[in-house]
Amino acid sequence: MGYGEMDGCGRCMKYSLFFTNFIIFIGGLIVTGLGIWALVDKIPWIGELVGNDLLTGSVYVLLVGGIVVAIIAFFGCVGAAREIKCMLLTYFIILFLLFVTMLIGGVLGYVFREKLLSTVDREMKSTLRLYDHRQSIRDAWDTTQSTLHCCGVNSWRDWATYGLNVPRSCCREIQPGQRFHCNVGLDTINPSNAYVDGCINGTQIYMQQHAAVMGGAGIAIACLMFLGMIFSCALFKMIE
Repeated sequence: MGYGEMDGCGRCMKYSLFFTNFIIFIGGLIVTGLGIWALVDKIPWIGELVGNDLLTGSVYVLLVGGIVVAIIAFFGCVGAAREIKCMLLTYFIILFLLFVTMLIGGVLGYVFREKLLSTVDREMKSTLRLYDHRQSIRDAWDTTQSTLHCCGVNSWRDWATYGLNVPRSCCREIQPGQRFHCNVGLDTINPSNAYVDGCINGTQIYMQQHAAVMGGAGIAIACLMFLGMIFSCALFKMIE
């Protein structure tokens, strides 16, 4: 079967591969966008806060994977349209490697989502003690408390428990960049000007939502890539 001489089944396979690759290309761009969104949305800071970089690692895996997938899917479209066997074979091999990468990234997201429930309380209390000793921990807590409008792990009193002053990030914002002075002593705050609820529930929900989105996107793209491998293999065998 030469170029342009395929039967109906061959043409169907060719267009199926082209369409699948187009969807994978769009999906790769979406995953890349989600990875950028997760990084901009302070995922690395949360990872520092809970003492676990698994979710951050999965974000980077999916970000890089999404970019490469979009590029390879583009060439897959060209290979399907031109019926070039060498390009289809190369496409299949690379797609298989990316399939494994994206699947791992997606699974990591869901693994972190489950692991978070059993470790976040302990890890947050552990990092809270280091607030005055490590700048990265300080930044992580300040970002989390400002973003989630919370204070401490279970309540603002956690700071006093460890002999620490309540940070300014626990104070409510008057306007962007300006906060109330809510700390009136080591064991006392002005509750009307401060966030009094702990951060543990908000952090769990925040991380689970991000993990679910990233994990679901990675697994969905991996499934589409699996279809792409099947179609490319079938089309490769039909081209003579």
